[in-house]
Order: sequence, then structure tokens, then C-alpha cells
Amino acid sequence: MYLTPEVKAEIFKKHGKSEKDTGSAEGQIGLFTHRINHLTEHLKKNRHDFNTERSLVALVGKRRRLLDYLKHKHIDRYRSIIKELGIRK
Repeated sequence: MYLTPEVKAEIFKKHGKSEKDTGSAEGQIGLFTHRINHLTEHLKKNRHDFNTERSLVALVGKRRRLLDYLKHKHIDRYRSIIKELGIRK
């Protein structure tokens, strides 16, 4: 499986406050970005996998809502996570 507990802990440690801090917006955005990248690579190979495409669109929407929340509440945290992950609007 592509998302082992060790990989998750590393993502939360890198983007959140600690590896146990799974509720921070930055940690969740980092996790969603990792999953989005994985699903994008899968869809490049399997163009007709419509269930995965639907899941990808849902994940992008979740990440966008979290980014919008950060943008309105904590603009400096928003700018840092965008720069760190290389996400564009």
C-alpha cells in the first residue's frame, strides 16, 4: 500500500506540528496533496478508471476548502503551506 503509517507520520511531522498532530490544517493539506499526487499518477496509466477520478475530484475539493479556511483565518500559514507544497491557486 502506498500510504503506510510511517509515511503518514512523516507527512504530519513535516507539515504539522508533530507526527501525532493529525488535526492541523497544514498536516491534512499535506496528506491530501500526497494522496492527490498518487491518484494523478494512477490516472495517467488508467484513463478509464472513473471511480478513482471521482475520488480525486473529491480530494481536490477537500484540500481547496481547507486552503480557503487558512486563507481567511491565518494568511501567513496559508502562504507558507502553499510555498512549501508548490500548490498554485
